[in-house]
Amino acid sequence: MKMASNGNKDQQKNILDNLRSIFGFKERQKNALPPKARFSIWYFLITIFLFTYLQQYFFSAKVETIPYSQFKQYIAAGNVGKLTIGPENINGTLKGEPVQKFTTIRVVDPDLVKDLDEHKVNYSGHYESKFLSTLLAWVIPIGLFFLIWRYAMKKMGPGMGVMSFSKSKAKIFAESETKVNFDDAAGIDEAKEELQEVVEFLSNPGKFQKLGGRIPKGVLLVGPPGTGKTLLARAVAGEAEVPFFSISGSEFVEMFVGVGAARVRDLFAQAAGQAPCIIFIDELDALGKARGMNVMGGHDEREQTLNQLLVEMDGFETNKGVIIMAATNRPEILDPALLRPGRFDRQVLVDRPDLKGREAILKIHSKNVVLSPEVDLHKIAGRTPGFVGADLANLINEAALLAARKDKEEVGITDFDEAIDRMIAGLQKKNRVMNAQEKEIVAFHESGHAIVAESVEHADPVHKISIIPRGIAALGYTQQQPTEDRYLMTRSELLDRLAVLLGGRVAEELVFKEISTGAQNDLQRATDIARSMVTEYGMSDRLGLVAYERPRQPMFLPEGFAPEKAYSESKAAQIDEEVARFVEEAHQRVLKILSERRNILDDLAHLLSQKESVQGEELRKMLSESNAGMANSSPEAD
Repeated sequence: MKMASNGNKDQQKNILDNLRSIFGFKERQKNALPPKARFSIWYFLITIFLFTYLQQYFFSAKVETIPYSQFKQYIAAGNVGKLTIGPENINGTLKGEPVQKFTTIRVVDPDLVKDLDEHKVNYSGHYESKFLSTLLAWVIPIGLFFLIWRYAMKKMGPGMGVMSFSKSKAKIFAESETKVNFDDAAGIDEAKEELQEVVEFLSNPGKFQKLGGRIPKGVLLVGPPGTGKTLLARAVAGEAEVPFFSISGSEFVEMFVGVGAARVRDLFAQAAGQAPCIIFIDELDALGKARGMNVMGGHDEREQTLNQLLVEMDGFETNKGVIIMAATNRPEILDPALLRPGRFDRQVLVDRPDLKGREAILKIHSKNVVLSPEVDLHKIAGRTPGFVGADLANLINEAALLAARKDKEEVGITDFDEAIDRMIAGLQKKNRVMNAQEKEIVAFHESGHAIVAESVEHADPVHKISIIPRGIAALGYTQQQPTEDRYLMTRSELLDRLAVLLGGRVAEELVFKEISTGAQNDLQRATDIARSMVTEYGMSDRLGLVAYERPRQPMFLPEGFAPEKAYSESKAAQIDEEVARFVEEAHQRVLKILSERRNILDDLAHLLSQKESVQGEELRKMLSESNAGMANSSPEAD
């Protein structure tokens, strides 16, 4: 019997399981936790709507609205049972079963009471209390608004209320969250050596305090955008293993007066509680711009925030173990009070990396990239003079994206070539189709640049010549590759650079006996070089060793800017004559070079028209063959 009973139970259980699976029911496990209840304001609104609907259509008695004339007829017929007369409405019931309620709008009727008394109608007055209407009109909306406000504040979190405006918006990174050290910052070895002292103070402050030494209160990182100033500051915190407070200068100032100063106070108070630590203010020029530069006058909110920052730095003791670091790429507009000793008294230059530094940066950013064995990072670093760390990181990423777009397994040298071209000259315009005449003009123009660059002594070697349109307005370009990093330019080098810039324009004159608008940028750059040689570098024999252009200084004081011209009109005319002379001499020099190499100019232009891109090695081979042919064809001396 027990076996049969167990069989029936199993059969019943299988039937129930099948029914649950059919209708989508799932049995909750005994030990399973109930789902977390979530409150939503929509549940509340839907409940009120359903309650109002049910009360209106199901639970409330039906009241018929009748016109006043029909109401008077009911009175005359004796059908009105009971009335309640209000200031605007008259409510009552009709005799009979079931009792029917009605309402009508009261009109001015002096005979109403007389008619009711004649027909013996039971009537009474009604006084409407203003308390309920006041409650509905004011108290309930205010209460609903308060409930919604409380709900929104809970959703925003405890730190997002009205009082949070005065709180600092600094992002706090704990010791284990920084995960950046000096090994991640390549190409800025001198800056790392300067900041090593800060790391030692944060790690071992007793070493300096024993000898009475005082660490600088503030360290200002100065350098072009993308050189790694923020990365270097985080590397200092990572090396010292201390908390890192990071905030931008623009995050201090809000539309409310006094908020910026309050945030400065809160930031320094938090840092004092987390000491030893580092406060890092990025883009300091947004906050620390020189006071007095506001042309509208007045004491604006930014100046008040800057004053509070100066006061906090004055009252901050370095023995507490808090280092203030900041970064800017515009140090010339900072307030002098920020740069005096006792505040940001140490400035560290984070400059563009040299050839060795660029190679080290490329190695760091290419760790997770599958490179082809043919890729030589040293050569790529040599082709990217002037690139900063952000540019090199973008170069690696662009090359990887190009290789992935072509479904390659490795990133090859051609991908890097294309990535460099895209970053220097712009995106290739495949849909821009030039007609045959324009294409021929561009080919001779770029050939002129390339031949002059290979013919003068101090120009950089040509790496590639292309007539593929790129960027916004570039119909072609000649890419030169420096052999080494240069920091000074001699007079001969500047004259050779002038010649290279004029090579395209002269080639058009020589071949087509006509000029086009394609040399606009070349002429502008050539004019700038010639004017700088005359007015800034003192390279004009006629005008002598005098600098006629003053560097533009920031307006630290309200007196205003210095005048742009500090020379007479006659001297200005001489300067213009000298600039024109430099450009004209370069023009005649280039005309001679291209006239002597006219055959190479024609051959290179036709080759460019066919291939659209020629490497520098092909050009140098054509020049060497031409020189050898000229040497063999020259008559031998008797």
